[in-house]
Amino acid sequence: MKSRYFSPIILFSIVICALLSSCHDVPDYKDDPYGNFDALADIVADRYCYFEEKGIDWKAVCEKHREKVTPETGQVELFKIMSDLLDELQDGHVNLSSRFSTSYYRKWWSDYPQNFNLRTLQQYYLDFDYMSVSGISYKMLPDSIGYIYCPSFSNQISETSLDYIFAVLYGVEQAKGMIIDIRNNGGGMLTNIETLVGRFIDEEISGGYIRHKTGPGSNDFSDPYEIRYKPASADHIRYLGPIIVLTNRSCYSAANNFVAVMKSLPNVRICGARTGGGGGLPFSSELPNGWGIRFSACPITDADDRPTEFGIDPSPGYEVDCTEEELAKGKDAILDFAIEVYRKAFEETEK
Repeated sequence: MKSRYFSPIILFSIVICALLSSCHDVPDYKDDPYGNFDALADIVADRYCYFEEKGIDWKAVCEKHREKVTPETGQVELFKIMSDLLDELQDGHVNLSSRFSTSYYRKWWSDYPQNFNLRTLQQYYLDFDYMSVSGISYKMLPDSIGYIYCPSFSNQISETSLDYIFAVLYGVEQAKGMIIDIRNNGGGMLTNIETLVGRFIDEEISGGYIRHKTGPGSNDFSDPYEIRYKPASADHIRYLGPIIVLTNRSCYSAANNFVAVMKSLPNVRICGARTGGGGGLPFSSELPNGWGIRFSACPITDADDRPTEFGIDPSPGYEVDCTEEELAKGKDAILDFAIEVYRKAFEETEK
């Protein structure tokens, strides 16, 4: 494997350049029902990166859905046919966007327990009394357990915001253990992962690998490029104590990548349910009628070069579920489990 350091931003630039450089002649599709369907089918065939892993016969799938198209197919009906085609990829990174709707594969999370209720968290565990900055809520829980809830990576998390958070939870009150809750975090900016991970390491680490498509074949990929993470500079607060990351099925994309990296650290345990996946960087294109198509084109693997597309399992012994009934009564089994792990560990230390 090639051992090179690329920040997520530089990686994205490399990916885009690689995609552009691997372009080849394509047919001149007509702006009619058949032309738009065929353009969509061919673009995905050339660029999508998980056919092999998912065992998808894309040609056969396209033939099945193309039979529904006629010369008289209207825009709304065509959108539905093409959306159903894309759902065959079972990928939350896949969207077809028109002027009247955007398709979205929801079954990556809708067929699973939610394992989270924000009202339960805020009322019964935080007592509606917590601090918040950059969209992150945080509080020192009893027994000196630092708690951070990060519901999204869509907005930039600044180093300054993290300094305030860590000053309260670690620099001032000296947290003995840390809980980082990212349940329901649907992803966002990969640069946030770089910023966050840097606060939990004291030396540079390998966070995984990325490949880009080099041709239309299902196995036409570049050599893997290593993604490396550096510790935050000495003028920023770092936390190197025990960490438990709380996850559920609705952790996707950049949140999924965060879990993959954190799981590789020896002082971290992943608690809750398997994440939703979404281990590929998306690629966007346009159809003859102006509709946009977005889908996974560059697979990301973990530090051991294992796929992350299908989600990240909790650490052994840390898989926990919450029922809707429990959550409605104010009991969060996943958070309770993490708190109890720390309490037992603290008791053992004090003996």
